[in-house]
Amino acid sequence: MTSRKMLDPGATNSPSAAAPTGSHVLSPPEPAERARGLLAVLACLTAVGPLAIDMYIPGFPAMSRTLHTSSPAIQLTLTAFLAGVVVGQIVIGPVSDSLGRRGLLIGGCAGFALVALACAFAPGVGTLIAARFLLGFVGAAGMVLARAVITDRFHGPEVPRHFALLSQIMSVAPVVAPVIGGAILSVSSWRTVFGALSLAGVLLLIAVLVKVPESLPPERRQRAGLVGTFQVMGRLTRNRSFMGCALVLGLASAALFSYISGSSFVFERIHGTSPAVYSLIFAVNAVGMLLAGALFSRLSLRVSVKALLTVSVAVCLAGTLAQVLLTVALGDRFAVSWICLFVVLWGIGMLLPATMTLGQNLGRAAPGAASALLGGLQFLFGAIASPVVGLFGETSSLPMSLVMLVSAALAALALIVLVRPGSVTPSERDMVMDS
Repeated sequence: MTSRKMLDPGATNSPSAAAPTGSHVLSPPEPAERARGLLAVLACLTAVGPLAIDMYIPGFPAMSRTLHTSSPAIQLTLTAFLAGVVVGQIVIGPVSDSLGRRGLLIGGCAGFALVALACAFAPGVGTLIAARFLLGFVGAAGMVLARAVITDRFHGPEVPRHFALLSQIMSVAPVVAPVIGGAILSVSSWRTVFGALSLAGVLLLIAVLVKVPESLPPERRQRAGLVGTFQVMGRLTRNRSFMGCALVLGLASAALFSYISGSSFVFERIHGTSPAVYSLIFAVNAVGMLLAGALFSRLSLRVSVKALLTVSVAVCLAGTLAQVLLTVALGDRFAVSWICLFVVLWGIGMLLPATMTLGQNLGRAAPGAASALLGGLQFLFGAIASPVVGLFGETSSLPMSLVMLVSAALAALALIVLVRPGSVTPSERDMVMDS
């Protein structure tokens, strides 16, 4: 029995909008056992960023005392890391289209281990801020290249499922990271947290050496060198459908980061829950994202990814709109906040793998550049949205809800205007699979 499904979405402004210097040839299918090992390592590489973001957050007060500095200065170490992740993805992704993936992955893991160690021994907050930027830069290699390797090595109906796996890891890591960090801080100092991150970098380096072969052979690399690679990246920015996917991903991430940065204040200060209860709420919502990703994996075998993206954006918009309207009408209610946020995060759980699948497929001619733009905008929009929630006060859930609503509404606009969910163009192809 065969079924047909749409995988490569959207229109391009020109047939060669992202054409490589040489033709792109699909890799032969991965043997099942080797594929599982490869995917496990790629999933761990994807988790490095969220772990490095959240593991040390419980140690902020102790860091402020140890380094004799203010809380805002310590907060800058987080901002510096996010900036490093954005810049790192924008640089490393396109470069890998010209130089290959494996060498940059090895360098990124080794650099992560060394820079994390430098963070552990930072004598002052200025040094720590600089080191955190570098840590984000080298840590970006794992995130951006994991998506590129999947695009290199896999094709057909397995691609959405693999991107769903990466999205699920991204959902779990922020929940697990503070728990790990808190456990370390209960027996040691914040410097040990960075020591643990350094050890993680060493283990990932070994895993890459053993399990991740070069996925982009010389004959498939950009022949025009680094300049040509970045020119391809420039052409991708003029690809309407690709940039639509990137904007939807970035704006949804703005809603997600707004939730991450503001939900603790909403539930603990406004609704009066304890930190333990808030942790439970956060975990349940994360499980919702995981289940949504699993549902996406199954539905992608029968339903077009573009249709699933449309549904996920609609769910996000409905959840955020309901939260704002109900809060205005009824005031801050615990049940309203939790249920609406669960709905929004369920939608985001499907949206993340959908946009990654569609975007990487549209940018298949230059997977590293495509991954860089997708991941760069994801973290850039998230970094911008996070502090905005706090600017409007912490006495109501409306600031967080409104930021999430605006983000979801703009994502819906980008979907309608740029991705055009109802359109089928010559650039789209039907993927035929056995089921």
